[in-house]
Amino acid sequence: MFKILKSWLKNSPIALLLVTLFLGISTAAWTPSSSAGLPAGNAITDGNALLRYSLPIDNKPVRQLQASLEDITTQLRANRRWGAVSQDLSKASRILDKPSKLLADVPEERQSEAEAVIAELKSGVNALQEVVKTKDKEQVREQRAKLLSLVGKLEESMVKEFPFEVPAKYSNLPQLKGRATVEVKTNKGDLTVIVDGYSAPVTAGNFVDLVQRGFYDGLEFTRSEESYVVQTGDPPGKDVGFIDPKTGKYRAIPLEFLVQGDKEPTYGFTLEEIGRYTDLPVLPFSAYGTVALARPESDNNGGSSQVFFFLFEPELTPAGRNLLDGRYGVFGYVTEGKDVLEKLKAGDKIESAKVIQGGENLVEPNVA
Repeated sequence: MFKILKSWLKNSPIALLLVTLFLGISTAAWTPSSSAGLPAGNAITDGNALLRYSLPIDNKPVRQLQASLEDITTQLRANRRWGAVSQDLSKASRILDKPSKLLADVPEERQSEAEAVIAELKSGVNALQEVVKTKDKEQVREQRAKLLSLVGKLEESMVKEFPFEVPAKYSNLPQLKGRATVEVKTNKGDLTVIVDGYSAPVTAGNFVDLVQRGFYDGLEFTRSEESYVVQTGDPPGKDVGFIDPKTGKYRAIPLEFLVQGDKEPTYGFTLEEIGRYTDLPVLPFSAYGTVALARPESDNNGGSSQVFFFLFEPELTPAGRNLLDGRYGVFGYVTEGKDVLEKLKAGDKIESAKVIQGGENLVEPNVA
């Protein structure tokens, strides 16, 4: 059984991508989502932006602030529309001029910190308006990224509590009730992965738990020449997957999706199987460095330790709709080290993987 599983884990993501190309499935527009705050328009291809939009908050001014700053890159791509960039910044400035609306959803104990972030954002937007006058594209991109990082910090301060209850039947599995940052050191360089437990608490919790156990340290990557994924998580000389030393059993992780507009994840079924053909997960395969859990084709709930990194190609694996969305559970994105990810080949190794932030959000499994 494990040999079949091993073969499938190595080949199935590639096969699905080839089927995607053959069928000619192309881009699809995002639809608004009250739970994820995603804007209408073209698919988002930046993992950092997807992580910001997936936070469980419902403050319209901060989402409008984020959208205006995100839009700057779109305008720069369109023949440097500097007038439109200035309009985006003017909109951001007007929102920041009414801090009470931004602070309305920030808990009292975080108000002073949020006020400082808003002040820094206001100063940064004013400075960026001056840079725009010079039409220095790279400087604009750089300062915009810093501002969006601050917006993300402000949005995180608005999260009051974990937004839903994970089904009791998964209490025997580790869960991530929030977010964690994982630093992956490879022989080609370092990767930073943001793991999102708000959207995939069981899948993310499994990964963070395995990282803390040192499970991935020393493991090799697999990647074929035609592949648009890099995979790892198969210990050499052992059965595929993670055998929990406390139970002596294979740890099986359920397929898990939080769909745009839903209040809690769907478990155990692909979106196609439950007739949700046009729905998209909050965490989609539209960004380079998307991180997901591999699983056997015949078992939606058979994933364990094998994970893969999606190497997005705009022409061959179009954003917004491909056959990976709704079939594999995404639990995070590579936010730093994308150039390193591109270099990884079969035989390259993870030297170490370490949780550098958010480890306190891991809830240990309840094992009877």
